[in-house]
Amino acid sequence: MPLSPAPFYGDLAEGPDGAAAWWVTTSDGLRVRVGHFPAAQPAQGTVLLFPGRTEYVEKYGRTAQAFAQRGFHTVAIDWRGQGLADRLLDDPRTGHVHVFDDYQLDLAAVMAAVHELDLPRPFHLLGHSMGGCIGLRALFEGIDVASAVFTGPMWGIRLSPFVRPAAWALSGMSKTAGFSHLLAPGTNPDSYLLVAPFEDNLLTTDRDTWDYMLRQMQGAPDLQLGGPSLRWLNEALSETYELSRKPSPDIPCLCLLGTNERIVDTSRIHDRMGRWPKGALQMIQSGEHEVLMEGAETQARIITQITDFFTQNTPHSHTEPTG
Repeated sequence: MPLSPAPFYGDLAEGPDGAAAWWVTTSDGLRVRVGHFPAAQPAQGTVLLFPGRTEYVEKYGRTAQAFAQRGFHTVAIDWRGQGLADRLLDDPRTGHVHVFDDYQLDLAAVMAAVHELDLPRPFHLLGHSMGGCIGLRALFEGIDVASAVFTGPMWGIRLSPFVRPAAWALSGMSKTAGFSHLLAPGTNPDSYLLVAPFEDNLLTTDRDTWDYMLRQMQGAPDLQLGGPSLRWLNEALSETYELSRKPSPDIPCLCLLGTNERIVDTSRIHDRMGRWPKGALQMIQSGEHEVLMEGAETQARIITQITDFFTQNTPHSHTEPTG
């Protein structure tokens, strides 16, 4: 697959030296962006980082820097409909997908790019929020990874018992009635970081990290994304329900979840990890949704835990190229 250079906001990412981004084209003709954050030799492997909804390559620059210092390359993606990837609606601020399986087309293009870049094995999956949902599906589809880590995975969406039936009904009806492109009720067309105060926000308790993400939104407005469409909501509800009925994959898994998680359905996470034979659930005390973006001490502890987990689940004593 041919790779062509894509824009990359290195000053906003604050990642390792040599980071770059490329355009890749999916099998259905959309352009998505792949970011590569290199590590010093000898490399320990490659982290396939699946961002959440509204996220983008640069958001994980600091995380990739921490991985690079421990010998891991990082590859991140702008999923269709967000970041600098092709947006799918006339209003580019609305997060949208036609069917959730389309994200697997994005992933197939990313994996082709990983092989084209000849990045070192073993591969390890790190999925956050929506990326955790896409990543779980990828595990069922047989993605080539030695282990998987999830942070605040979207294996269900947090809705009250009163709102959930209405969300199913309205989002389902929108697909047949022709208004599924509209913003889901109660969501904002602008980026959460631009409209929410730091105090009691749903993402992080760390002011420095909040300001880091806010600088990215202000410095690169084309990365911004607001709330999801009704179609995205219906597809997400359907996908997470279908995944919840499957047995856990036969692969080592670590899941990290903040004790103050208020975005995804924590009951689905506890259920899944309770029946994952090779899995472990680690609670992050006082953590919000973005446990990788809490304070420096928490970040360092989590990165160490993740890289130790990857190392423990490396199948060989040395890494191998993908070619």
